[in-house]
Amino acid sequence: MANQAASSFSGNMKKALAGLRRINLEGLRWKVFDAKGQVLGRLASQISTVIQGKDKPTYTPNRDDGDMCIVINARDVCVTGRKLTDKVYYWHTGYMGHLKERILKDQIAKDPTEVIRKAVLRMLPRNKLRAERDRKLRIFSGSEHPFGDRPIEPYEMPPRQVREMRPRARRALIRAQKKAEQQQQGGNESKKGRKREQSAEVAA
Repeated sequence: MANQAASSFSGNMKKALAGLRRINLEGLRWKVFDAKGQVLGRLASQISTVIQGKDKPTYTPNRDDGDMCIVINARDVCVTGRKLTDKVYYWHTGYMGHLKERILKDQIAKDPTEVIRKAVLRMLPRNKLRAERDRKLRIFSGSEHPFGDRPIEPYEMPPRQVREMRPRARRALIRAQKKAEQQQQGGNESKKGRKREQSAEVAA
């Protein structure tokens, strides 16, 4: 089974399996997150909860009880607002004046897995367990992964709670709906009038 799963995976096998031997896989669950159409921050918060083991009643802050997290379709992740152009990643090469930057849109085009990895790691506490939790996170840009032989469980994202619309926005929406209805009624009346004129001309 492992050979079949590995043979069907067309990505970088060395990167996908890196550091797996250093993890004690006994008793761990394998959760699969589908990032297609998911909001980046909401997805990362759920992954960080599972990777720390906070979804278990046995959670202890000083012990790594988190499960393995496999993220697929990382290239199809979504963001809200103008973050594609406004969110910027910075890093420094070490040379004077060499502060580099890259917007989120370019980072997704270059390597979408790093976008989710950075979002999850920045939600984890900065302690000695952070590196071990990072090894349990496996992110793939496509829908394929080499862990088909493992007892994987698809993770269901909780329903998004949309807050109630503000009064001003609600009134604007009602006005727009009424205007659209009036325009539609006006269009129907004009069509009826044209039909009557045509029928009168035919009768004459």
